[in-house]
Amino acid sequence: MSFYILPLAIGPWQIALIVVVVLLLFGGKKIPELMRGLGSGIKEFKDASKEEGDEPANDKK
Repeated sequence: MSFYILPLAIGPWQIALIVVVVLLLFGGKKIPELMRGLGSGIKEFKDASKEEGDEPANDKK
């Protein structure tokens, strides 16, 4: 097993630590706004990728 993969393993304690740090940095009132913005960004990305996939490829010969 490679030693480069081990640091990428995230367990429950690391997730809890990340949540606590985010709460301390942004506060409880700001997090719903951040998540709402993240969700709308993901939705726009999915819509844009669907539109890109729906267009026929005219450059194929």
